[in-house]
Amino acid sequence: MADWQLGDIEVTSVLEQMAEFMTLEEFFDGFTPEMFDAHKDWLLPNAVSPSSGKMILPIQSYLVRTKHHTILIDTCVGCHKKFKWVPDWNDRLDDTYLRNLKAAGVDPTEIDYVFCTHLHVDHCGWNTKLEDGRWVPTFPNAKYIFSQPEYKSHAESNNIVFRESVLPIMEAKQAELVAMDFALDDNISLTPTPGHTAGHVAVQMTSNGVLGTMSGDLMHSPLQCIYTSLCPTVDLDQAMASATRQTFLEAHADQDKIVMTAHFPLPSVGRVVSQGDAFRFEYLD
Repeated sequence: MADWQLGDIEVTSVLEQMAEFMTLEEFFDGFTPEMFDAHKDWLLPNAVSPSSGKMILPIQSYLVRTKHHTILIDTCVGCHKKFKWVPDWNDRLDDTYLRNLKAAGVDPTEIDYVFCTHLHVDHCGWNTKLEDGRWVPTFPNAKYIFSQPEYKSHAESNNIVFRESVLPIMEAKQAELVAMDFALDDNISLTPTPGHTAGHVAVQMTSNGVLGTMSGDLMHSPLQCIYTSLCPTVDLDQAMASATRQTFLEAHADQDKIVMTAHFPLPSVGRVVSQGDAFRFEYLD
């Protein structure tokens, strides 16, 4: 059964892990103790661990089933991936993600499109799996959709994430490089949301007048609805990320538009509501 229904579109969260990441002060440039004190009533214990003080981030995909397609948006961290910057993500040997996908009623062979909002390790890791010493597509019948600027940026850096989780998709001829406003059909399209990375996109879902958007890493925490200029240290262009986030929040505020986030505390899905000069995130029941 789907977690959310958008007209004729069924959307299900596929959780890989709940990760203690780093403290808010470490993650966000300019985060202050005063910000924490003003919001600790809801930050604790679901968004921040009371014991460690670290952010608690869900790592998840969204499984989208339309009348015509079975789609994954983002593919989490994966197994055997080399990413020493976050020890819990390095060389994982946990197939919880694939088991949760099957529990949602879908086999990897049934996925026909994989959309990556961007190509950071926790959004493209399960693009591939290690098989007989080689990285091969986890979803053998899928076309993988990457925005052209995002692919170009990571191809130029040729980092370990690109080599393990993106290049093998190109070599298998399963990748499609698209414009940042690409539309698959009347139900599924992309909207440019650059800043966190060069070619970051959000994925829009529309059916029978109901609109939902998977926002990727446009926002990592509901705090960024309140403090819209608050940016992670890892944002490629913080000024652009802030401007993009402000535009997105203004476009979604006080409307019947559903926002599906990657890392907000579970259930991670809700609506944007105006609050003075800023916004707040109102979770769906």
